[in-house]
Amino acid sequence: MDRNKMEAAIEGILFTFGEAVDPGRIAKALEVETKEVVEVIKDMQSRLKEQERGIQITELDGSYQMCTPPELYEYLIRIAKQPRKQVLTDVLLETLSIIAYKQPITKSEIEKIRGVSCDHAVSKLVEYSLVTELGRLDAPGRPMLFGTTEEFLRSFGVSSIDELPTPAPDMVEEFKQQAEQEIKLDVGGE
Repeated sequence: MDRNKMEAAIEGILFTFGEAVDPGRIAKALEVETKEVVEVIKDMQSRLKEQERGIQITELDGSYQMCTPPELYEYLIRIAKQPRKQVLTDVLLETLSIIAYKQPITKSEIEKIRGVSCDHAVSKLVEYSLVTELGRLDAPGRPMLFGTTEEFLRSFGVSSIDELPTPAPDMVEEFKQQAEQEIKLDVGGE
């Protein structure tokens, strides 16, 4: 195996594993001697250091790992502190739409509509500031009421809940039929 190809393979292995890898394992995978792998890694370490690259190969108890040089940690910390982009999964979107159209609403009412637990989804929506606690329902157990926030309105480009699109009449009829079938299944299955 030529030297460039070996370096590329070692780099790929260390990058992909993300943890310390024994040079013997690398040698086996590349079908070369362990001492040859160690030599190549030592050369790679020197070049990465000389070039002041954003990665380095660190030796940990005889194994090798690709990582970031300590002098770059401050940049990693800064970027880690930046807010992450929110990802709304289908479950979150479904839960959010129920809250938007039925607010104020309790978790148990959301769960009745969805048919499954919604604790995680509601917590994530609160974390993303799309949903907030509006108070408590005046009923036994005083369950929390949830509704949408100004951030929800901004994110979805509406100035009021009244601007949310309404389902087409034929879709409303289809939803009703589906709900009636589910009720029949629930009653028949008990």
